[in-house]
Amino acid sequence: MKKVLNQLPNDIELLKSLVFEQALKLTETANHNEQLSSQNQQYKTQILTLQEQLNLALARRYAASSEKIAPNQYRLFDEAETDVEVLPESAEVTVPAHTRKKGGRKKLPKTLPRVDVIYELSAAARICPHDGATLAEIGEVTSEQLDIIPAKIQVIRHIRKQYACKCGQCIRIAALPNQPIPKSMASPGLLAHITVSKYQDALPLYRQETILQRIGVEIPRATLSNWMIRSGALIQPLINLLRDQMLDYDIIQMDETPVQVLKEPDKRAQSKSYIWLQHGGPPAKPVILYDYDPGRSAQVPKRLLEGFSGYLQTDGYAGYNAVVAVNGLVHVGCMAHARRRFSDAVKAQGRNKKRGKAHRGLSLIRRLYRVETLARKLTAEERYSMRQQQAVPIIKEIRSWLENTLPQIPPSSATGKALSYLHSEWQQLTAYLKDGRLEIDNNGAENAIRPFVLGRKNWLFSTSVKGVKSSANLYSLIETAKANGLEPYAYLRYVFTELPKAETVEAIEALLPTNINMDQIRGG
Repeated sequence: MKKVLNQLPNDIELLKSLVFEQALKLTETANHNEQLSSQNQQYKTQILTLQEQLNLALARRYAASSEKIAPNQYRLFDEAETDVEVLPESAEVTVPAHTRKKGGRKKLPKTLPRVDVIYELSAAARICPHDGATLAEIGEVTSEQLDIIPAKIQVIRHIRKQYACKCGQCIRIAALPNQPIPKSMASPGLLAHITVSKYQDALPLYRQETILQRIGVEIPRATLSNWMIRSGALIQPLINLLRDQMLDYDIIQMDETPVQVLKEPDKRAQSKSYIWLQHGGPPAKPVILYDYDPGRSAQVPKRLLEGFSGYLQTDGYAGYNAVVAVNGLVHVGCMAHARRRFSDAVKAQGRNKKRGKAHRGLSLIRRLYRVETLARKLTAEERYSMRQQQAVPIIKEIRSWLENTLPQIPPSSATGKALSYLHSEWQQLTAYLKDGRLEIDNNGAENAIRPFVLGRKNWLFSTSVKGVKSSANLYSLIETAKANGLEPYAYLRYVFTELPKAETVEAIEALLPTNINMDQIRGG
């Protein structure tokens, strides 16, 4: 130390210069350390994000898809944030008496035709071995088996009698009732079968062509496709009336999903188009409609919801904001999407069993769903009252927790994204509390769009715009019929038979799935 001091100059100015240089070096070192620390933090965040993405990808690939947390995980929570799911002291829960269901197989439907096969003892077997007397019939034991006969194919011959006068100037022929597809060999039953096979059972037309070939009927796939296009156009009046019914009610749920159309004007075959789903109408007469559009812009909801006022429930897609503003709608969000994000955040943590913010958020949302489970069978007024008593306090708790937690979590992390979604969609996510008729999530629309998604996995794409529009119409009529308790094949067969004969709006309205029941169809 003395050696170093002896090397320092005695000149004050030189000493100041040395001190200044050392200060500059220290400042540069501090700045460099700060940059390294910042880079280190960025790398840590990037590693965390990549690890979360890997964990989530593994969970989606191999783990169960349920959003529930295993019950034993709740015991891992820190005491400060233990989430005890209890109802308010004033809440009363009625638990129905436990009734054990009787075992055994279910009885076959009484509507199915019965064929009796009677078994009798031979004359020799009717002799009693004890006294030789003839056994008397005292009853019978009946058991049933379900039998299936492959599709019954028949040809309907339309024989039209001709009449003529001896004068040779007057010739008349009996009229042929209007057919769903004029001058075609397709009967209403055949059209209904092909339609239900494709749009209900997700059986592509090329497979149906092969099935028909096995029973000796040659119908090219192009012909089947043309029949579906013509059938979709035939039912357009029904779709128009169903749309009017849906828009008259003040609650609609919407969703959208991609579809590929190969021959679309001004678009590549690989590009995406969209099917838009609307689920609405009165609860007793639900309406489900599919609509095709080449894009996903805000103009589509504006077109589909022209003249509508009331509540619109969707996911967080911003494309619905324009119609909400123009029509003055109340925008209701989807709590299931928020729950899914927290569920993904939990899965993104991998096998880390430490209690995290994602677990907390997920458990709070689960408490809201617990209230919905208890209120499911209540009237709209009773459900509104129950939500005000039990759900509103939970909502306030979630809001307070969100405001305290959001600044602490990196926005790029899975938990940060879940918190950001909850924050940005807060007004829409809590709007369901305004009316007891509203649902907590948009699952009604998501469930309604699943048949199309399932079908898309099988037939992959639509060839033309006409084809996808007709498909949207046929999906709409089938799903609306199912929602109103109608069997799709029987209903479509009835519609394809009666609709060509309908000449007035009243006659067409009578064929709507919301205005008909299975007894009328069977009677027809």
